[in-house]
Amino acid sequence: MEARQWSKMIRSTFSDMPMERKLLIVFLGVISLPLTFIGYISYSNYTNSIERTTVSYSTNLQEAMMERVDDYIEDMMRISSIPAYQAEIKQNLIRSNNYYEQRMTAQSTPGMEPVPDDFNQLLSIQRGIQSSVKFINNIKRGANVVYIFDKYGNGYFSTEAGAVRLDLEKSYQQWRAKSEQSGGEALLFGTETYTSNLNSARSAFTVVRKIVDEASLQPIGLIAVDADIRVIEDQMIDLDKLTHGKSFIIDVHGGVIYDSDKRQLAKQIDSPVVRQAGGTNGSFYHTVDGQKQLVIYTTSPNTNWKLFILIPERELNKDSIRIRNATWAATFVTIGIALLISILLSFALTKPLRKMMRLMRSVQEGNFKVQFPVKRRDEIGQLGHQFNRMIVRIDQLIQDIYEMETKKNEAEMHALQNQINPHFMYNTLETIRMVAELNDDDAAADMLSVFGKLLRYSIGDVREKTTVAAELEHVRNYVEMLNYRYPNRFDLRMHADPAHEGVLTLKLLLQPIVENAIYHGLDDRKAQMRISILIESTERYLLVRVVDNGLGMAAETRERLNRSFSGLNGSGSGEKRGGIGLKNVNERIKLHYGHSYGMEALEGEEGGTEIILRLPLPHSDNGTLSNNGGKTSD
Repeated sequence: MEARQWSKMIRSTFSDMPMERKLLIVFLGVISLPLTFIGYISYSNYTNSIERTTVSYSTNLQEAMMERVDDYIEDMMRISSIPAYQAEIKQNLIRSNNYYEQRMTAQSTPGMEPVPDDFNQLLSIQRGIQSSVKFINNIKRGANVVYIFDKYGNGYFSTEAGAVRLDLEKSYQQWRAKSEQSGGEALLFGTETYTSNLNSARSAFTVVRKIVDEASLQPIGLIAVDADIRVIEDQMIDLDKLTHGKSFIIDVHGGVIYDSDKRQLAKQIDSPVVRQAGGTNGSFYHTVDGQKQLVIYTTSPNTNWKLFILIPERELNKDSIRIRNATWAATFVTIGIALLISILLSFALTKPLRKMMRLMRSVQEGNFKVQFPVKRRDEIGQLGHQFNRMIVRIDQLIQDIYEMETKKNEAEMHALQNQINPHFMYNTLETIRMVAELNDDDAAADMLSVFGKLLRYSIGDVREKTTVAAELEHVRNYVEMLNYRYPNRFDLRMHADPAHEGVLTLKLLLQPIVENAIYHGLDDRKAQMRISILIESTERYLLVRVVDNGLGMAAETRERLNRSFSGLNGSGSGEKRGGIGLKNVNERIKLHYGHSYGMEALEGEEGGTEIILRLPLPHSDNGTLSNNGGKTSD
């Protein structure tokens, strides 16, 4: 009975409402209910999709990460097998064993005269084994330390490899005890924390193998290869950044190989997360430190190490929550717009408002010459009048700002031009050079002369044109200055057709590229770095190739650099030095000649880097050019 009365009261109240309120209530119901239902379904589906995508993506990252770790450990195992194939190492170990065996026998046999110290023999053994250790260390550069022991525990290592263990004898006893039962295969030890000879705490995992004499089939020593945990730390940090979580690696015994937080590193753990991770890979939710987290794990087929990634649920659902909030915001905005439209229609104000909206869009596109036609003196008319005044004021302010910025730029340009008097610097350098010649200091005089040429060329207006020959001469002076500082360190070779040398081009195109090659590609392992500049023409372009035999760059870096050159996403990796960098050079070419010209980075034939500049054909300014050979200047 009461329900029927409530229903009758609601119907009566609704019937007595004005039509505007009825339309508003119906409109709100029709809009709100579908949007709320769609928002909920979208949020649920998106959340589930995010979780599946995250698990799949993280699993792929984990597998790739474990493959890299397995490859690194496989390299360590190969390194540990080197003594089995090096006769020199085995011979020196046998000599070391015989030396210490004689001394121990003399000390333990009563009445036997002690064996005199043969310092030269011991020094020869030490040098021989340490030389082999250095050779092994150089095979795989990185955070590795190689130790070789004879069967009496005497260790040989090279301090050049990095920080070595202070508790080496204790570590040797542990390695020897585990390797005695092996048949000569490599054994993998989990991460251990130790104090190095640099008085710093280090963590490393180790590969150990017995060294067996092929003739007697008896063990003659032991080799241990330490890998600092830093060899995987950088990759794990990148993994954490991609997944927005924390990660750790454990071995089959529960020992922590790596831990993002460094709190459990080299410790034994038996947490519920590890116990719940059954099988080789999978995912599940678990509450850690009061926070619900998604746990994703995978297992290495080679080492049986398990890699765990823990992603907080709030990070996982961050995007879906944003979508949910955006959906609710869109719902409320839609309802508000519906209400506004209803009110505007009821008061017949749609037409003048649409007119004003069109004018505002025109203003947004930059047209400040519009005027709202004021035909009435009501609120709409007053609003139109104020709109017209605002447009006039904004247009005036923009003009004022433009004039102020123009004057400011002109003032800054004059200030920069007045900062230095080039003639004063040239004359001063020439005076210093003459004094050096009077004092018979030819090297200083030559350096000042070359520096004066570089300064004269660089201080001039960078927007003015120059010739290819002047650009080559500037690069030659630049490399000559470097060779004064680093004698015979750089070999510059130039190949250009005589017809190319008179072609007009922009200033300071080649020197920044050569400087970038030297700064980023210098290989300290090579006695001399060669830089070649080749200029040739095709049917469409004048091509300038700058090739070096330096370190080169990674394919990803080269691809990102080329995307920057083409104006796509990413930024150039050429760092600006002296105000002009690779990206600056490329932008100057495109701004001056057009977007069909510019630069491209390739891999050099000898492992270095090749930068190609595409410039307009010379016939565009100086007549037709033929490609009929080249002149070489070294």
